[in-house]
Amino acid sequence: MQGKTRPPATAGEAISRMDHYVALGLIGQQEVAQLLGLNVTDLTCLGHILGAGDEPLSAGDLAALANLTTGAVTGVLNRLERAGYAKRQPDPADRRRVRVVADPVAARRVVEVYEPFYARLAALFDEYSPEEVAVIADWFARAAVEARAHLDHLRSGGPAPTAPAGSADPAAPAGPADPAAAGARIRR
Repeated sequence: MQGKTRPPATAGEAISRMDHYVALGLIGQQEVAQLLGLNVTDLTCLGHILGAGDEPLSAGDLAALANLTTGAVTGVLNRLERAGYAKRQPDPADRRRVRVVADPVAARRVVEVYEPFYARLAALFDEYSPEEVAVIADWFARAAVEARAHLDHLRSGGPAPTAPAGSADPAAPAGPADPAAAGARIRR
């Protein structure tokens, strides 16, 4: 499909729309988790397990993906196993490690919950050209890098980053320390 002309938008407007989408996503995740009898953290981890497909994650991999400690992941896996969503299996290459796999029946239940929403998103993507979809996908991938860098910064209590995490230019100017000033700069 050919992309259609869209009204111009500033970075600030795009961020505001993203904030609304993220807020709805958080509420949606809570609703889905409740529907499946899980909490949001367990649902997030289950999503990573399902996303791994035929390459089961180790517990350590899951911890890194979910930004959890290995101890916290142990609790998540215990709950997912008790609820019948996932199970641990020995790693064939290293018996000291475990891999986590989703239960196929439970995976189908999860897919059934998300499928109508993903179909709506697919229909929305059909309204964009392949080039526009590539830009959207690129932006999400790069924004995820920035989100992880910001999360790492918040958790470390270290100094504020001076350039985007994906920036190839370490001499890029630092942003303002005042969040209001940063917001004003973004909206320009």
